Amino acid sequence: MSDDKPQTFTPPPAQREAARKRAQNHFAASEQRDSDVRKEILRQQAATASKTAKLRALRLQKEEAERAAAAAKPPVTKARKVKPAG
Repeated sequence: MSDDKPQTFTPPPAQREAARKRAQNHFAASEQRDSDVRKEILRQQAATASKTAKLRALRLQKEEAERAAAAAKPPVTKARKVKPAG
């Protein structure tokens, strides 16, 4: 009578070690890619923050110049309408 239990095949230690090494290399490469992506994202965020700060400083400088120019101008007086006598 045959056994109903499947026989398990255990690969030799050299094959197991080679498979383990391939898996570790695969995961190490994946982690390296993830690390590179994170670094690139941080670099892009820093560049965006730098641009934003520069543009904000330019806008504030422009607004301050406009305020100073408006303060230096004499106030505009409105001409009164003269009602016709009649």
